[in-house]
Amino acid sequence: MSTVTEGDAVDKTPRLSRNRDFWLLWSGSGLSVLGSRAGAAGYALLALWHTGSGQAAGLVAFAALLPNLVVQLPAGALVDRWDRKRLMVACEVGRAAALLSVAVTAAAGWFWLPHLMAVALVETSLGLVHQLAEQGAVRHVVAPHQLGAALSRNETRFRAAGLIGGPLGTALFALTRWLPFAFAALGQLLSLLTLLLIRRDFQDRRKRDANRSLVREMREGVKWLLGQRFLRAAVSLVAATNVLFQVVMLAVPFALVEEEGRSPVAVGVVLAAGGIGGMLGALSAQWWIPRLYLRTVLIGGLGVWAVLVPLVAVVRQPLLMGLACGAMSYVSGLFNVVAAVYQLRITPDEILGRTAGAAGMFAYGASALGALAGGVMLDGWGSRHTVLAVAVLMAVTALAAAAVPAVRAAAHPASGGPDPDLPERGEDRIPAV
Repeated sequence: MSTVTEGDAVDKTPRLSRNRDFWLLWSGSGLSVLGSRAGAAGYALLALWHTGSGQAAGLVAFAALLPNLVVQLPAGALVDRWDRKRLMVACEVGRAAALLSVAVTAAAGWFWLPHLMAVALVETSLGLVHQLAEQGAVRHVVAPHQLGAALSRNETRFRAAGLIGGPLGTALFALTRWLPFAFAALGQLLSLLTLLLIRRDFQDRRKRDANRSLVREMREGVKWLLGQRFLRAAVSLVAATNVLFQVVMLAVPFALVEEEGRSPVAVGVVLAAGGIGGMLGALSAQWWIPRLYLRTVLIGGLGVWAVLVPLVAVVRQPLLMGLACGAMSYVSGLFNVVAAVYQLRITPDEILGRTAGAAGMFAYGASALGALAGGVMLDGWGSRHTVLAVAVLMAVTALAAAAVPAVRAAAHPASGGPDPDLPERGEDRIPAV
């Protein structure tokens, strides 16, 4: 069993800068993420505009994040079972239709919170399926030695979309309330076009048993993930931080718009700074990867977050708040590239969707609860006390990371140190990318 089926992939695959299929996939998914980010910025603002309630904004955020908990596992199994390219095409059609429904109702002056929550749920669910399919697809359009560079570009694209999409969504909302959602739908349709132009298959050619239990396939992905010592610990720690960051991200617009009475453009400034930081973190990942142990990235990153989170509670000037969010996003961008390279390197292609779905469920599933709790905390405590409570919990998480043996023992494979998730015996070694 091998994750690379073409032994001469390096020879047949063009340089990354001239790889037509990679750049079509990269640009199309970038347009999709850009549109989704612009629409996501509009969700909370639309809820706040009509209700003035942090709890209403929290409910919409909860609906948008709930798929991380309930959709990841079945989505991963479907990505491994079905044709990835066709699945991505179907996702973009569905997302465009859902977003256009919000654009139409907003243009007509109608607002119904359950409708906005339903669209957030559907759009995010389809986005997760698309994301998992793309993660498996990228290794089939680039050569194995190009994987690190390709994933760094993908993460940079994701961060750049956040940099542009969030502020663009708030600016479009300031012009008229339906524009962010119309723009988001356009992004999905342009992504659909690029997918139709790609020539290659997005998975290994292998026989699939359509009658095999979907539940059994999902269970296999969870079992494989939980069998990896470092991944098991890292996913648990990241899950805790993601819950906390959902509260912080809700606190930013609440503090600036509701408490300080600033324009939604101020929120865009903070989102832009966060996007710049994340993009720089992703771009620098290739430099950091051979120089840092996995334990250094994880424990050090959590420690940096614990120091920076309190600044969001203290400062109310958008630029200073943006600098704090940008520094936190730098660490996040680095995290994501390192994690993606590591996971793709050790995971066989035939279970990639399921293990990525399982990791996503554990790491991001509880984020929906963070959004729900954040809305209640903001209404009851205000943004300052809420963010300070998050800072204390972040510090506890960093200390917990330093106490986990599997994390302390982890050395990044690129550094030449031991890899906790690859057995020492050659016959037991998991196929590498």
